[in-house]
Amino acid sequence: ESKLDIDLALVDLQNNLKLPTVPHLIECFDISNLGQEHVVSGMVSFRDAKPDKKNYRKFKIKTFTGQDDFASMNEVITRRYKRLTAEKSTLPDLILVDGGPGQVKAAEEALKNLNIDIPLIGLAREREEIYLPNDTVPKSFEKNGKMMLLLRRIRDAAHDFSLGYNLKRRQIRIREEFNEL
Repeated sequence: ESKLDIDLALVDLQNNLKLPTVPHLIECFDISNLGQEHVVSGMVSFRDAKPDKKNYRKFKIKTFTGQDDFASMNEVITRRYKRLTAEKSTLPDLILVDGGPGQVKAAEEALKNLNIDIPLIGLAREREEIYLPNDTVPKSFEKNGKMMLLLRRIRDAAHDFSLGYNLKRRQIRIREEFNEL
């Protein structure tokens, strides 16, 4: 993929989603549920459309038990950006969440509570549509356009990362249970 293609995809993102800047730094969150006790989240970081693996993060859901994607999303967004602001670290140009209006609303509430203004979108898997905060109707773009291919690649990386973490947590749990026998 050429630098030009990447730049075009990022500029398309800015223009199509009316972002204040070109989204050079994008962070994406995915919640992974495999049963009640295995709820985790993975966050991937992409700088200029390339994975920035040293800035990938894993989150174990701490504030509640059970399955609640929206509460999980709120928790991880709160933890991530509370920490970044405390450390005076660079904030992303765009936050992408895997999901639709519910996940976007949960993430938006977390950002509002922290008094942080970062552009936020959701990418819903069913129809690959983009949800913006306060929009009831999702936006559809050319599925195989550079912009959508980039967003899907980022979202899929987050999904694979959180799923991998979830499986690892389950294996540890199974080993612990086996050792108790």
